Amino acid sequence: MLKSKSFTIKEAQKKLEHYCAYQERCHQEVIQKLKSLNMIQIAIDQIIGKLITDNYLNETRFAQSYARGKFKIKKWGKIRILSQLKFRGISAWNIKKGMQEIDSGEYLDTFETLFDQIWNQYQHLDFINCQKKVCNRLQYRGWENELIFDAIRDKKGKNS
Repeated sequence: MLKSKSFTIKEAQKKLEHYCAYQERCHQEVIQKLKSLNMIQIAIDQIIGKLITDNYLNETRFAQSYARGKFKIKKWGKIRILSQLKFRGISAWNIKKGMQEIDSGEYLDTFETLFDQIWNQYQHLDFINCQKKVCNRLQYRGWENELIFDAIRDKKGKNS
């Protein structure tokens, strides 16, 4: 039988400081990490309190970084970013702060570029199938239906 290593509160604290310093974390991720280290609830609460006090753990900063990163790097739309932040248990106020990181002009430019890239990939198909594939890909990435349908209508108008 394998015996898992146990940690003192100080050891776990140090480990989690490195874990949080490496990249922004939400409370849920930190709690999960502490549970994986077999920490009891009282120790978890104490460590999280200390991480917040020492500014290693900050959900506003996490939400802002997450929204910025997923938009700029993965080209996700607001719907997917919003749902992923909710899934991570981030408060509505912090989600709002995070979403403010996305510049609306840059958002539309990114959408247009992404739409054109995806459209060109399926351009060889008939219009209906192309439209369906493009729509599915953009919806999966969390882009708003209104943006997608407007862009498809523009393509249809140019093809007529």
